[in-house]
Amino acid sequence: MKKDRKVFKLQGKVQHYAWGGSAYLPQLLNLPNPDGRPFAEYWMGAHDSAPADLEGMSLSEYIRRDPRDTLGAYTADRFGRLPYLLKILDVKDMLSIQVHPTKRNAELEFAAENKRGIARDAPERNYKDDNHKPELMVALSEFWLLHGFKPAEPLLETLGASPELAFLAPLFGKKGYQELYRTVMEMPQPEVNRVLQPLLDRIVPAYKEGLLKRHHEDFWAARAALTYDQPGKIDRGIFSIYFFNLLNLHPGEAIFQDAGLPHAYLEGQNVEIMANSDNVLRGGLTPKHVDVAELLKHVRFEETNPRIVPEEYGPGRIAVFHTPAPDFELSKISLLKGEILTIRAHSAEIFIVMEGKTGVIEVEAEPFSRKAGDAFLAFHQAKFELNAQEDTVIFRAAVPAGAL
Repeated sequence: MKKDRKVFKLQGKVQHYAWGGSAYLPQLLNLPNPDGRPFAEYWMGAHDSAPADLEGMSLSEYIRRDPRDTLGAYTADRFGRLPYLLKILDVKDMLSIQVHPTKRNAELEFAAENKRGIARDAPERNYKDDNHKPELMVALSEFWLLHGFKPAEPLLETLGASPELAFLAPLFGKKGYQELYRTVMEMPQPEVNRVLQPLLDRIVPAYKEGLLKRHHEDFWAARAALTYDQPGKIDRGIFSIYFFNLLNLHPGEAIFQDAGLPHAYLEGQNVEIMANSDNVLRGGLTPKHVDVAELLKHVRFEETNPRIVPEEYGPGRIAVFHTPAPDFELSKISLLKGEILTIRAHSAEIFIVMEGKTGVIEVEAEPFSRKAGDAFLAFHQAKFELNAQEDTVIFRAAVPAGAL
């Protein structure tokens, strides 16, 4: 590689998790999928479990060779690595009920699992790294998710409207979110079956007949049962569908999820940026490792009033999605055919073209083009131009400029 070059083509890594769709990502990335494999996530970053490739070398290795030159002194000294991970997700089947740890708890628990000798890739491993995982997602389609506990009044209304769950309303009224959630998450499996079976007997036939709508919890509870229940074992994650806020995001809308906020993605495509971590504590609705005790250690037992982050454009044609996370900033660049935009990178920045085609022009370097599904990366102090060859939409991942 030419040493003074700072802008490169980037090749991410596909994750074939069972919940992924089989068409969206192969079409976006122009990859064949004759066997209909699930393409769940496309990772663009430097996480050691699936680093992107940069001209024949992993991005994580390239950065390790000279972190201050690639990331800039501030990012290298504060984070010691590329601090974020950029992804595209295609959610066909709902993801697990999950929560992410704080930075401090991740450090402690990662070290503890290492001390116990649990292999990094062991299925029962909870902590894959020592980092927190705040995350922002932007809907690329109609997107459905669960996001934090409902405020008290809507939660009581939901419980009261479901005869099979009404017995939980007095418990919540007296003892609040923590006791409510612990009760169902620690409930013996035979009791879970006894409580939920009448509910499923009522809603699953209606779901199969197309009588339930996505804006109602019964729709997702029935789908969850058909997807994840096993003989003699109803998935307790179904309770969370009724306890959490059920949200429908429209394309361009975004939402932020910090440590301790329980959530689950249900359906749709999105672009997601998070701290550079793969730490997920699961409580149900998944074939992956579930550790209820560990999940409960990290849940924030409080109501959540969802705050949708809208797509708002400032000067030029760049929309920035602001969050309190110091690790990342996501923006969206929209260019009309023929428009030229000059970019100056203040740390390592990753770009993914979602629509159209653009030229990428760096002084004294060979220009190249990127079309929909293509990614590229600009290192610290890179200066280059985007020359839109078609109407083009690009997502840009960076370290927040205000932190530098």
